[in-house]
Amino acid sequence: MVLDRLKQVAQHVSGTAAAPHPFDPLSEIEIEAAVGIVQREHGPLFYNAVTLYEPRKVEMLAWLAGREHANRPNRVADIVAIGKGSRVYDGLVDLKEGKVIKWGSLEGVQPLITMEDLQVVEHVCRTDLKVIEQCRILGIPKEDMYKVYCDPWTIGYDERFGSKVRLQQALMYYRPNVDDSQYTYPLDFCPIFNADTQEIIHIDIPPVRRPLNKAAPNNYHVASIEAGEGYRTDVKPINITQPEGVSFKMDGRTLEWQNWKVHIGFNYREGIVLNNITYNDKGTERPIFYRLSLAEMVVPYGNPEHPHQRKHAFDLGEYGGGYMTNSLGLGCDCKGAVHYLDAAFVNKSGASTTIKNAICIHEEDAGVLFKHTDFRDGSVIVTRGRKLIISHVFTAANYEYCVYWIFHQDGTIQLEIKLTGILNTYAMYPGEDTHGWGTEVYPGVNAHNHQHLFCLRVDPNIDGPQNTVFQVDATRGPGEVGSVENFHGNAFYAKRTKYSMVKEGISDYDGSTSRTWEMANTNKLFLDDDNEIHPAGRHVPQTSGDPSKGLPEWIADGDVNIENTDIVLWHTFGIIHFPSPEDYPVMPAEPMTLLLRPRNFFLRNPALDVLPSYCSTPSQVSAAKSGERAQVTDAADKMSRLAFAGGGADHCAK
Repeated sequence: MVLDRLKQVAQHVSGTAAAPHPFDPLSEIEIEAAVGIVQREHGPLFYNAVTLYEPRKVEMLAWLAGREHANRPNRVADIVAIGKGSRVYDGLVDLKEGKVIKWGSLEGVQPLITMEDLQVVEHVCRTDLKVIEQCRILGIPKEDMYKVYCDPWTIGYDERFGSKVRLQQALMYYRPNVDDSQYTYPLDFCPIFNADTQEIIHIDIPPVRRPLNKAAPNNYHVASIEAGEGYRTDVKPINITQPEGVSFKMDGRTLEWQNWKVHIGFNYREGIVLNNITYNDKGTERPIFYRLSLAEMVVPYGNPEHPHQRKHAFDLGEYGGGYMTNSLGLGCDCKGAVHYLDAAFVNKSGASTTIKNAICIHEEDAGVLFKHTDFRDGSVIVTRGRKLIISHVFTAANYEYCVYWIFHQDGTIQLEIKLTGILNTYAMYPGEDTHGWGTEVYPGVNAHNHQHLFCLRVDPNIDGPQNTVFQVDATRGPGEVGSVENFHGNAFYAKRTKYSMVKEGISDYDGSTSRTWEMANTNKLFLDDDNEIHPAGRHVPQTSGDPSKGLPEWIADGDVNIENTDIVLWHTFGIIHFPSPEDYPVMPAEPMTLLLRPRNFFLRNPALDVLPSYCSTPSQVSAAKSGERAQVTDAADKMSRLAFAGGGADHCAK
């Protein structure tokens, strides 16, 4: 079996089969070949991750610059495996050479918790005598243990257990009926699960017990809504059609759309990874970003009471945004003419498994791209834009995160994240004081305050790899009121501060100055290690922060030069969530967004070549008033006209 897989991989690299792009995620064939090579040399193991070890940047840039002359980078698999006693192994497998090129065991770290790891805990809790006893105390008889559920989380760091034993904490719930939402019935105790021995080793029990909630179910499924207030009846259909097909082209996983070109990758941890992003500027393909990804996210909760202080979920580093990805459905997660990409992963036994439709690619109307009306004569130009969206959605226990990478026609790249799903809840007794750490969103249901913080990793390639970062602040002009240079005191300008060393580049957002950051290639008018990908460290679960891993470790030498060199930026952004009843029993999607916009990159508006929906010039307006025939530009969407009786107005300016 291993030899067959190696033969298939060899066909890829020899050219007898379609060779994968060096940035392409590992295929099912490659995953199983890598596992076979490891098994041959190191025997049976449990597999935590098998993913692409991305080519080193220097090697990859050389190949991108001249594919016909440079050597194609070898396909290498990055392996995380677990042996007996929770022993963790990291390794690399060269698939072309068919051998392990790096292997070693790690002390004092735990790799992320996979979906298979999570699903075991609920079964163990239902049969554990200590858990059964705690449920009995709360009024749940042994014969109803099948109604007991849990959301397993990593334990964070608990000084009682350290980081040598692989642990999970079980957040406990009850469902009176299988269709009821468990989050209305949280239980007040927290079992600790040893993944190596598959047993409950401890239960955290609060000093004051909170009885099982007796409130009526608060559900969001169809039968519940129809039995209650019912659904709205005044919603008319919106049909999205592209009768001539999509405007983008796919070559494998390389996408071309509206002057943009980008390779779409995917891995078990970050989810979508965008590489080699370029923009065709009037025939010149200009590089902009080498790599973009959502590298980490953390959801810290604000209740200091034990054991809630452990709730600070690093959802990417502890569980994997790729592993938790949904299989997307047409008409639900994406609408219109959609192109999907699948994602292949490894399971615990080493077999490959695939999430179908993990990535959705589609276009949407983006509203007005630009517009101007001359108030003198009513001449007007209005151009509607469109955007291309590359998205995936992942479920982290109770929450859903919808991740949208959006490309615009004016050279802007936008990352939008929508938060939905269900609040994490805890039991409360009638009249209990939440002390401000949470909100009673439903009788007997306490939703704790928390944050959602995301870390965007930006590897710029602005007209080449030699880039410099500037901090830009709206700043009051020099001179006091009444002075010659600023007599009225109204002067302000964009103050640009160049980051020359790492320590200068550690900065916070300042809303009072509308602070932004510019990535620039100063030759045209933070870090440079290929392994520095994960800002919270490679292995996140059960770490205490001592010694520092990830970003704190990488920026320890603050005097390293970062001017006019190959740099990486890490931008952390997010929201603080004070829960409210409107967020329950399922949360309306809350969006947050950031923009990567061109500034002094193009000579003029790069979207002027987008055909306007309607345009009339002053001379055409004058000619029409005098009875002459005026040829205006009217490219209004014919389908839009069909929405109006008689074919609609003559043009969209009326």
